[in-house]
Amino acid sequence: MGGRVVRPRVHGVALPETSPLALAQSLIRCPSVTPEEGGALSLLADVIAKAGFAVERPIFSESGTPDIQNLYARIGTGGPVLLFAGHTDVVPPGEADAWSHGPFSGEVADGMLYGRGAVDMKGGIACMLAATLRFLEARGPGFGGSIAFLITGDEEGPALNGTVKLLDWARERGERFDHCLLGEPTNPERLGDMIKIGRRGSLTGRITVHGRQGHVAYPHRADNPIPGLLRLASTLIAAPLDGGTAHFDASNLEFTTIDVGNPATNVIPATARAVFNVRFNDDWTAATLGAEIRRRLEEAAGNAIRFSLDLQPSNSPAFLTRPDAFVDLVADAIQAETGHRPALSTTGGTSDARFIKDACPVIEFGLVGQTMHEVDERVAVEDLDRLTAIYGRVLDAYFPA
Repeated sequence: MGGRVVRPRVHGVALPETSPLALAQSLIRCPSVTPEEGGALSLLADVIAKAGFAVERPIFSESGTPDIQNLYARIGTGGPVLLFAGHTDVVPPGEADAWSHGPFSGEVADGMLYGRGAVDMKGGIACMLAATLRFLEARGPGFGGSIAFLITGDEEGPALNGTVKLLDWARERGERFDHCLLGEPTNPERLGDMIKIGRRGSLTGRITVHGRQGHVAYPHRADNPIPGLLRLASTLIAAPLDGGTAHFDASNLEFTTIDVGNPATNVIPATARAVFNVRFNDDWTAATLGAEIRRRLEEAAGNAIRFSLDLQPSNSPAFLTRPDAFVDLVADAIQAETGHRPALSTTGGTSDARFIKDACPVIEFGLVGQTMHEVDERVAVEDLDRLTAIYGRVLDAYFPA
């Protein structure tokens, strides 16, 4: 079914196609698997520059990691400043033959757009961009504030040369933001389910129990570390870390691997190791949680178990954007478009919101995340249109005429 191609004009300059589907397809067709830019940021830069944005493309480096391309763009000089944030990098597609449609094809079938990044989160970026272009078409440059885009290519990777450095770069240039909307896929079942107003922190640790190698037939000559490791692991999961807080579930510790590395069946090993990860709430910081874990282990070990604990440095604290007028503004826009009042949640994994929170209040709302990182990642075309409409309502309410 044919349709009119809308090409709005700002300052007399023709802007690009404002269809979120067309924009999402173009982005998906850029193979921007971390750390490759794949053409995605270049595409965004071209589109957004034609809309009148000042665009910059800083590249950041870190020893031992690949260089990462990023994008910052802004239109307007005064406040308030609304920041749209996200990432164009994607996880690897896996076996391309396992996909119903090519992972970088951007094909539409039965009302669904297929491709790596359709949900996480090129689709969300396309909706932000489409909504902004339509807003500028309707309101022109004098809309009473500024709109900025902060887009990285390093969210799915080490997250060292992306948002965290891009924010520092912007701050050094005098950029300030009043609020941020991050377009990660936040909805578990349907569009309108959930806004993320915070995230749990993440802390990873490794326990090593030290024994003495020996023959299984002569256990008195050896010191088997495995029973000690099991005892320490049982101690960490025996009692809850906390009971949860007003906006967070209880902190959760999960063991992810137990490793002895012993190929022999008649040898008592010298060491046994276990790795765990804790997703923690705002009762804790990484430092206080690490101290509590160490206290529990030392109490359980006493003088009988020799162990060491290695806590990895964490750049993922628990944080909360307390419900306020901005949260209500976004929730109202979602409810007006979908008929659902979104839940305010802090569930899920980490995101770049953990860095943005230090620059301004940040909340997350995007597409339905059921297929993110999966084979046949896909999004309903209808959801792209509705999310664009939601972002449009946010812009209209944030910058009242």
